[in-house]
Amino acid sequence: MQHFHGTSTDYLCYVNARLEKETPIFNKQRIDFSPPENINSLVVCSNQLCMSLGKDSILRIDLMKADQPNQVDLGRKDDFKVHRIFLDPTGSHLLIALNTSECLYLNRNAQKVRVLSRWRGHLVESIGWNKLLGNETSTGPILVGTAQGLIFEADISASEGGLFSTNPDQYFRNIHTLEEETGPAPVCCLEINRGYENRFSVIATTPKRLFQFAAKIPEGTEQQGFTPLFNQPVDDLPSIQEFPGTLGYSEIAFYTQKLRSIPSSFAWMMGNGVLYGNLDFSRPDSILTDVQVWEYPSSAEKPMSIVLTQFHFLLLLPDRIKAICILNGQVVFEDIFTEKFGPLKKMLKDPNIGQIWIHTERAVFRYHVEREPRDVWKMYMSMGKFDLAKEFCRDRPECMDTVLANEAEHCFQSKKYIESAKCYALTQKYFEEVALKFIEAKQEEALMEYLQKKLSNLKSSEKIQVTLLTTWLTELYLNHLGILESDASKRSLYLKARDDFKSFLNSPKNKECLFNNRASIHDLLASHGDTDHMVYFAVLMQDYERVVAHHCQHDDYNEALNVLSKYKDEKLFYKFSPVLMQHIPTKVVDAWISMGKKLDPKNLIPALVNYSQSAGTQINEAIRYMEYCVYKMKETEQAIHNYLLSLYAQFRSDSLLSYLEKAGTNTNRIHYDLKYALRLCAEHGHHRACVHVYKVMELYEEAVDLALKVDVDLAKSCADLPVDDEELQKKLWLKIARHVVQEEKDVKKAMACLSSCHLLKIEDILPFFPDFVTIDHFKEAICNSLEDYNKHIEELKREMEDATLSAKRIREDMQEMRNKYGLVDPQDKCTFCDFPLLNRPFYLFLCGHMFHYDCLMQVVVPNLPAYRQVKLEDLQQKLAAAVQPPKSRSQAKEEDTINLAKIQQSREQIKADIDDIVAAECAYCGELMIRSIDKPFIDPQKYKEEMLSWL
Repeated sequence: MQHFHGTSTDYLCYVNARLEKETPIFNKQRIDFSPPENINSLVVCSNQLCMSLGKDSILRIDLMKADQPNQVDLGRKDDFKVHRIFLDPTGSHLLIALNTSECLYLNRNAQKVRVLSRWRGHLVESIGWNKLLGNETSTGPILVGTAQGLIFEADISASEGGLFSTNPDQYFRNIHTLEEETGPAPVCCLEINRGYENRFSVIATTPKRLFQFAAKIPEGTEQQGFTPLFNQPVDDLPSIQEFPGTLGYSEIAFYTQKLRSIPSSFAWMMGNGVLYGNLDFSRPDSILTDVQVWEYPSSAEKPMSIVLTQFHFLLLLPDRIKAICILNGQVVFEDIFTEKFGPLKKMLKDPNIGQIWIHTERAVFRYHVEREPRDVWKMYMSMGKFDLAKEFCRDRPECMDTVLANEAEHCFQSKKYIESAKCYALTQKYFEEVALKFIEAKQEEALMEYLQKKLSNLKSSEKIQVTLLTTWLTELYLNHLGILESDASKRSLYLKARDDFKSFLNSPKNKECLFNNRASIHDLLASHGDTDHMVYFAVLMQDYERVVAHHCQHDDYNEALNVLSKYKDEKLFYKFSPVLMQHIPTKVVDAWISMGKKLDPKNLIPALVNYSQSAGTQINEAIRYMEYCVYKMKETEQAIHNYLLSLYAQFRSDSLLSYLEKAGTNTNRIHYDLKYALRLCAEHGHHRACVHVYKVMELYEEAVDLALKVDVDLAKSCADLPVDDEELQKKLWLKIARHVVQEEKDVKKAMACLSSCHLLKIEDILPFFPDFVTIDHFKEAICNSLEDYNKHIEELKREMEDATLSAKRIREDMQEMRNKYGLVDPQDKCTFCDFPLLNRPFYLFLCGHMFHYDCLMQVVVPNLPAYRQVKLEDLQQKLAAAVQPPKSRSQAKEEDTINLAKIQQSREQIKADIDDIVAAECAYCGELMIRSIDKPFIDPQKYKEEMLSWL
């Protein structure tokens, strides 16, 4: 069986991740540094490390330039010791508290220690730095806690001061006192933070108590100090946290996330344990939330220092450090130090960099925190906080898989099957195992959810898995719908499940798979009798043929036609129109008409002829559609016209002749088959229509013969048609006359025929009359005929006289032309070239224009038709060939004389022929000039050349 699990690449990544060498979270490093004297105190902030050495020196190291340490002597001769040293967050301001209740100040940029005179008389235990206003030159308002429980507000400036003020401390005033049940207690810690809406909070601790002070300081007045926080009524102060037991001292640590300005969690090392939790500065009362206590083991030594990281707090013991996870309170790390370097003195953390420092009197150690959240997901998972667990293993697929599997199992055990299915679908658990789990629990809905999620996570290349899941889901949906449909109380659930199933079938991701396996899906739908979804699925798959066939099988012909009209598939129209035409012919024809030219009417003819002969509605609709094709769409297909013709011939004879007449008599514009139309009309006895077809076919004799059976007037109209053939026309009229005389025996009608056709004479129709007819009937016709003959003879006489007179006039004109002449003066010039005319052979026209022979040729020849130009060239060649032979010295013979005469005669004829072409009319007055009116003065091909010649 095919298993549905992750790819081999996924597992390879998991294996590689597991094989990576895990480094400790807290990685210790001893600093290569040997102090010249014992280390009393050490502070570090912003990569600035300061330590008190021996009795009277301070060593400062910029960790970015560790090879350039700076040592400063305190310059005091009295008996004193350094009690504590404090460094501000910027690493610029160093405060040195002495056991003589004095305090010294050293700026980063200074080499001289300065005494804070206003602080004299107070043993400083803690400093609350101003992270908002503090900078390299000034600390801004700060808080100072003393061993006597007093809290002072102060401000230190690095400037040397003016003429009358040389002290760096700007002011130093008492603003509050911290007390325990026995009285004032040392102020172990002070922490200042600004929360939301300029609300400032101060956390202060004594060995047994934790105090909170909060107040809103108006924006812009922060420089005036923190007096408003401590001047509030006692009732407005937050409740005090107090715990039994004391070490004689306490220490509080804070953790601030990267890119944040306020801490998010705290850990307070007190007498009997560590109080830790989160900080919420938006709360109006206590800002401490989710508070828990980790108690010290009874047999363990008491800690000396505490440091807080994101998920751990570290406790410093005399010979070791312990790291406790704040999520579950378990000791996860313990590092023992050898006695070589002496007992441990202090542990602290650079609040800006995050490095942890520990020192003894002779050595300094540093801890790097490496991938601290690496195992957090396990703890959250064991606590049932799966969302947080997943948050901390997003980039570790193997861990994410474990969390999801545990969450899925947890949900399954809690009978949250749908949620369990969603989680299982994201894991690498074997598909069969999970599916069987839900099947055994009889949780079909959860199984469907699992299959859907699994399907959505499959790649398109996993075609087998996609096909199996798609088919299985279809089956489950159908089962589920069947169960819900049978229960009327679950109607709303059924409607929702139906919509989900349609969404599943309509999913673009499943489209390809459903299309490739549409036959199987159709079979499943059919086996469940779910015709609605079967139709819906067929529409999705664009299998409209199946949809239409389904509607037709269930006699829902209107819906079948609606589907056809909606999707406009012409092939389906051709296929289902025969069935639909039998039941809803009017609507079908309306649908055809709406499709217009998308349908080929020729392919719809089978649907039109497939009806009962007695079904009048179908016939009328067939005629309506055929008329639409012929008259609206101007269809020229012969089959369409022939079919319409057959419908007219069989069922609507009154429209037959009208159709034929509209089609006209031009055979090139007639689209029906003439022979078919003739046979059809003859078969159904439509004689007038037959006559029309005969006329179109120019079978006038047949047309007249058939028309005489119907109407003599119709025959007369046919007899007049062969206009160009008088003999045929006379023959046709004789047929009509014979019919009138012999069949109708109507002499008057026969005489009317004689008057209707000018080609017929009385002598033409006399043979048709019987012998007993008296002359009285023809008296008038015979007289008219004789009169016509007399008129014709008279016309011939007049024509002969006119011809004789015209001939006489022509002979006179010719004689006159022979005697006509023109005068040419010596100064006359050629009309074309404007040179003297008598220099060369010339032509003189009656209009007065005179041309040289060659000038006339130049004007006339280009404008002659091509065939006349060819004839002119031929005549010129013949003229050149008929030259006179040179004279011989010997006496010419008689034969030569005869030949010379013939040649001379031939040349004169050729010249006459050339004159007929060239000099037939004046080049400026005749038709030649008129025909040249549309020709341009300049040849278009030479226009550009002519134009350039003028530039």
